This record gives sequence, structure tokens and C-alpha cells, in this order.
Amino acid sequence: MTSLLLRLRGPLQAWGSSSRYNTRDTQSEPTKSGVLGLLAAAQGRRRSDAVEDLASLTFGVRVDQPGSLLRDFQTAIDWRSGKSQPLSYRYYLSDARFVAAVSGDNTMINALEGALRSPRFPLYLGRRSCPANPDVLIGQHEGDVEEALQAVPWQASRTHRRTRARVTHLPMLRDAAPGEAGDARRDVPVSFDRAHRKYDWRTVVAGAAVEIDNPDGSEPADPFFEAVQAS
Repeated sequence: MTSLLLRLRGPLQAWGSSSRYNTRDTQSEPTKSGVLGLLAAAQGRRRSDAVEDLASLTFGVRVDQPGSLLRDFQTAIDWRSGKSQPLSYRYYLSDARFVAAVSGDNTMINALEGALRSPRFPLYLGRRSCPANPDVLIGQHEGDVEEALQAVPWQASRTHRRTRARVTHLPMLRDAAPGEAGDARRDVPVSFDRAHRKYDWRTVVAGAAVEIDNPDGSEPADPFFEAVQAS
């Protein structure tokens, strides 16, 4: 099995999974639908095109730099009546960095890598106002999603590294294997068509946290990881 690794970093990212009406949320890490949408755009797929082959890929993500939650709001005026419309709220992740991985057969992974090297459509980090970084492609790794995310170097900025412990643990989330128990999320794309968008459920589990030696760290221990382990 081969995995394709993506570097997702930028001033703003937005990975919504349950946005409704005037509130557009974001998850704290990239969604499967958002990353597969990026891959579909790289291949030049239209919103009405089938995505079953992409949805069948195994997906995982590692949180290298969680960033901070940012809330924006927008106003609008109906040009016909001059009346103000309700405020709409949009949530973003600011200054976050992630490594995402998808795994599948070699033919598909090779095709996706080629598409990312020369994308047909612009690429976004979950929302059109969040353009993807030009170095989004890391490359391929032999092995499954968890093995790939364990192997790739830490992608955090030097500034963020200085705020972390000298031994740091990076959280990882991945698709559950058959029979594994986890959390249900409805972010598997069935159709991206604007007329009838549809998403299916998947089960998400926490993979083994990735231990990183951090010579720039300011603390001898990782208090966040220790607290999680103790809970």
C-alpha cells in the first residue's frame, strides 16, 4: 500500500463539516471531504463528476501546529430593497499546519501526485477564501496512512516549536479499520454537486501520537500530552 502526503499550511484554513445557514464552522483539523475536494480540484473534476474512487481512499491527518480559532462576520445589503441582511459568521483556523495522508492502490496515488504537481483548478484549504500553499505536495511513502504520518518530519514553524516541550507529541486522527470503535463523522463526499450535495458517515480513531525531539522546546515535558494520557 502507498500513501500520498500533503502539507496543509496557510494564514487561514476552514474545514467545515456541519455548517448551516448563517454560521460556517470549522473543525480543528482537516476533514476528509475537504482534502478529497482539494484532490478532485487538482485533477480537474467538476462538482457533478463522480467521486466514489476518491471516497474509497483511507484518510488520516496529523496536527503539527493547531493554530487558533478566528471568527469573522460579514454583512450584506439587498440591492433591490436596500435592506440589510442577517449577519453571517465564518470561523477559521489561523496559522495552523497539518500533514494529511491518503492511501490506496499505486495507480491512483501516482495519478493524484501528478495532478498536485500540475493542478487543473485552484486549490483551497477547505474554503475558497483560503488558498492552498504552493508546497502542498510532500510526496509518497510506502505504507499505510499511520505509518506515513509517523515518518514525515515535523512541519511546525520555528516560532511554534519554541512554545512546545523538548519532547513533543503530535496528535493523529485516521479512518478506523474494520471493527475498530471510534467517533462518527459525516464528511465522506458522495456528491459535491451544488444542487444536491451529499455526505456519508465514517468512523474516526486516534492513531498513535507521533513523538518528536524538539531541541527548540522551552519545557522539559509536554503538559498537554501528559494531561490527555492521564484522562
